[in-house]
Amino acid sequence: MPREIDQEAFIQAVADALQFISYYHPLDYVQAVYAAWQREPSPAAKDAMAQILVNSRLCAEGHRPICQDTGMVVAFVDVGMEVRWTGGRRDLQTMIDEGVRRAYTDPDNVLRASMVADPLGARRNTGDNTPAMVHARLVPGDTLKLRIAAKGGGSENKARFTVLNPSASLVDWVLETVPTLGAGWCPPGILGIGVGGSAEKAMLLAKESLMAPIDIHALRARGPADRTEELRLELMDRVNALGIGAQGLGGLTTVLDVKINTFPTHAASLPVALIPNCAATRHIEFEFTGEEPTALTPPPLDAWPQIPWDPAKGARRVDLGQVTQEAVAEWRPGERLLLSGRILTGRDAAHRRIAGLLEKGEPLPEGVDFRGRFLYYVGPVDPVDDEVVGPAGPTTATRMDQYTEMMLAQTGLLGMIGKAERGPDAIESIKRHKAVYLIAVGGAAYLVARAIRKARVLAFEDLGMEAIREFEVRDMPVTVAVDSQGASIHQQGPAEWRARIADIGFQGT
Repeated sequence: MPREIDQEAFIQAVADALQFISYYHPLDYVQAVYAAWQREPSPAAKDAMAQILVNSRLCAEGHRPICQDTGMVVAFVDVGMEVRWTGGRRDLQTMIDEGVRRAYTDPDNVLRASMVADPLGARRNTGDNTPAMVHARLVPGDTLKLRIAAKGGGSENKARFTVLNPSASLVDWVLETVPTLGAGWCPPGILGIGVGGSAEKAMLLAKESLMAPIDIHALRARGPADRTEELRLELMDRVNALGIGAQGLGGLTTVLDVKINTFPTHAASLPVALIPNCAATRHIEFEFTGEEPTALTPPPLDAWPQIPWDPAKGARRVDLGQVTQEAVAEWRPGERLLLSGRILTGRDAAHRRIAGLLEKGEPLPEGVDFRGRFLYYVGPVDPVDDEVVGPAGPTTATRMDQYTEMMLAQTGLLGMIGKAERGPDAIESIKRHKAVYLIAVGGAAYLVARAIRKARVLAFEDLGMEAIREFEVRDMPVTVAVDSQGASIHQQGPAEWRARIADIGFQGT
């Protein structure tokens, strides 16, 4: 007899699941980061992982997003052929989109809307984070199986695909590819690899692999049973031996697990896709029979480790109202700072508008003055209750490289704050203008937001999360990534740790 499932109940289950994963990391991820933190000798990487873990616990306690990029929704749905829908005539895409809409506009925990329509034109924000990416299969049975994730843009942008010769080495391609990803995917995370099928099938295999729990240590303990498991272990060790480390700062742990899904393919082909998951790993899996999913039972807060993180220890306090180019010249890559004072915000869309104004010889908006100031690349979540701003972690700075010379040469900007590395042209511009680039930890957005005491929109309010704002911060934790002489921690750190690992021999993590 068919099982009746009410469309409204399913929609609400989708909404509840997305709210749940917005503030609860999967516990296997928390445990894996904690284990990596315990054995990490690199001070910069250890500090970054400590912030990720502290942020994770704060989000679990406060029911606020782990990351300001609350993700693009991806859903894999197995629909039992004996399921009969009741309560409406909506299709699966429409139902899931309605669940997304409810989750992302929930007034108790507003999530950031990041989806834009007309991607080649106006790129207008849809306002509710719809549509979702829905992949459905009809399967035997009378239940629904839902695997749903919120995938951040920083890691999604690092997806890669190739078609290898059948005799080529998968390991060699991965080891050549991972260093080109930079740090914008916010390691430590998980690498998802899809092998076989066709081009689109390989990408889906890679994405779907990221839904699986972290089990690499259990695999190592019991030993591999087939070639795929052998490759997982080999790639885990050899990727970590690259020394990239947490946030690309250099260290022992770049990946926490490597997942590989395979599918038969054409004899002439070896399609391979690689997609990383970031420090804001967010996904959940459950069967839906019409009742509330047991998978949404909140985990106990004592499951999170107590991390003795002291942001002031060894850090230089900086008064942004008094900072000068001469003071900035003393800062060195890897040095930790605590910023207090006023900073401006702006990212992709704001930079495009600024460029348009400067090209026309028009003034910047009233109240916007970058001279001697710091610009934070951020698109924050809207505040709730008594918050001045929602979670406000950094976005990938590399996307702003094309505007760096303009901002430093024409606006008097002194420094920038973001995440991940800068490209050679941006570094040369920073050096030329004796400026500086600082990083905040990607995946610690709620922790960063606690340092923001006031916030107001200065310009481009119609851009929503991409508007120019002024934040007043107190003891905002950052690290010097590129100093005024052009030295970069993202070049120095991994090179140093790659050499150290080669000297001591890598024993696996």
